[in-house]
Amino acid sequence: MSHIVTVEVRVRDLQSLQAACRRLELPQPVPGRHQLFSATVEGLAVRLPQWRFPVVFNTSIGNVAFDDYGGRWGDRRHLDALLQGYAVEHATTQARRQGFTVLEQPLEDGSIRLSLLQGGLT
Repeated sequence: MSHIVTVEVRVRDLQSLQAACRRLELPQPVPGRHQLFSATVEGLAVRLPQWRFPVVFNTSIGNVAFDDYGGRWGDRRHLDALLQGYAVEHATTQARRQGFTVLEQPLEDGSIRLSLLQGGLT
């Protein structure tokens, strides 16, 4: 039986964020205080391609801080790809911990379909 799920992402897991960075060939997250245009924020900074400032994840509450100046300082598609990668990595890890085999299928529209198989492949 098929189920379609839409996921709202709260980034709380360092290992899944690191895996998403590897997936997208991005530098690993750097902990600390990071300067955005008009604010300094604490968390894990990830440098996205051609972004003026990093995106900074506060994993204790799950949010992300960034300043892309309405798209002038960074293409939001890069952030969307990172959040999608995080969601896929985290869902895959959690499913495998519960004994599922996970099959990943990229779709033409850029979304990713994860299929969970109970008890593994036969």
